[in-house]
Amino acid sequence: MRPRPPRLSRSPGSPAALFPRSPPRPCFTPNSPPRRDSIMRLCRPLVAVLGGLALALTTTGSALAADDAFLWIGPKGKLYALDNPPARKCLNMAQEARAARNATKKPLVVYTHKQCKGTATRLAPGKSAPSGSRFASIVFDPR
Repeated sequence: MRPRPPRLSRSPGSPAALFPRSPPRPCFTPNSPPRRDSIMRLCRPLVAVLGGLALALTTTGSALAADDAFLWIGPKGKLYALDNPPARKCLNMAQEARAARNATKKPLVVYTHKQCKGTATRLAPGKSAPSGSRFASIVFDPR
């Protein structure tokens, strides 16, 4: 067993009696300027709230900016999006794709096979293909 450290007592010769604890000072007193640490104590929560608000506004802005995007459902039901797609270029899907949604401002055509071959389905701006319809390639703003 280790010996216990000696306890501090408030006997007249002890260090605790020689250096008594002072009571906590108030942050502001009527005739003195505010202390720096009290100002920092007030500023930190304010900065944290403003930072959280800025983060919340920037993340929702990207979700609201998806008005010029092509949306579809991929493997395992995951939603995918393509922002600002190129015009008049055939794009092949690398994996399973279904339920196309045209959230762009221009028409598009989805095809059942790669290289823009097979049955074509034209989607006007704001329109969606049936949820079960699969596609393998797409052309935005076709001629």
